[in-house]
Amino acid sequence: MSAVHRPGLRSWLTMIRCEAAMVVRDTAGLVVPIALPLLILVMNASAAGDEEITAGRTVLDLYILPLVFTIVTATIGIINMPSFLAYYRRSGILRRLAVTPASPAMVLIAQVVVSLIQAILGIVLAFTVAVLALGAHPPVDVGPAVGVVALSIAAMYALGMVVAALAPTPNSAVAIGLVGFFGLGALGGLFGGRDSLPAPLATLGEWLPFGASVEALSQTWAGHPVDAAHLLSLAVSAVLGAGIAAVFFRWD
Repeated sequence: MSAVHRPGLRSWLTMIRCEAAMVVRDTAGLVVPIALPLLILVMNASAAGDEEITAGRTVLDLYILPLVFTIVTATIGIINMPSFLAYYRRSGILRRLAVTPASPAMVLIAQVVVSLIQAILGIVLAFTVAVLALGAHPPVDVGPAVGVVALSIAAMYALGMVVAALAPTPNSAVAIGLVGFFGLGALGGLFGGRDSLPAPLATLGEWLPFGASVEALSQTWAGHPVDAAHLLSLAVSAVLGAGIAAVFFRWD
C-alpha cells in the first residue's frame, strides 16, 4: 500500500488562490469592508478639523482613523469570513475534503490568509487616502500601533470563527455577523462617542473588542501608553473565541 502524501506548498498556494478567487467574485463582500470605512473616513474628515489635540495629532488621527481601522477588521472578521466557511460546510465541501489527503483545515487556513490580506489592503488603502488626501499623520508609536492592529485582527477573527461554528447556514452566518458587528460597534463608538451612552454601557463598550481596539489605537496615535485593560480585552477575546470555535465547529 502506497503512503498517503499530505499536501505540499504548491497545494497550499493553489488553495489560497482559489479562496482569493471566491472572495473577488463576492462583490459585496469585497467592496463593502473597504468602501464603507473609506466613506466614513471622508465624511468625517471635514468635521474632524485640523486642530491639534496632542503630540501634533488631530481628531482625524486620534479618533477617526482608529475607528476606520477597527471597522475594516471587524467587517471582514465577523461578517465576511464566517459566511464563506458556513457556505463550505452547508454545501458539503468540508465533508468531502475530510476523506481526501487535503484536510478541511486547509480551507479554514486559506480563508483566514485571504481575508487577512484583504484586511491589510483595506487598512493600507484607508491610511494612504487619509495621509495623502486628508492630511492625516502616522501614529506616534508605530510599533505598538501595528501590534494593536494585529491583536485586533486576532480578536475579530476569533469572534468570526465562533459565528462560523454556530451558524447553520450562510445566510444565518451573515445575519449573526451583522448583529454582532453592529452590537459591538454601537457600544464601541461606531455611531458616535461612547460618552453619549449610559455609564454602564459605555464601560462595557470599552471592554468589548470593538471599543478596546479603537481606544488602544487612539492611545498609540497620541503616543500614550496603551491601557493594559484594552490589550487584555483583545487577548481574552482572541483566546476565548478560538476556544469556543474549536469546541463547537462542525465539518458537516
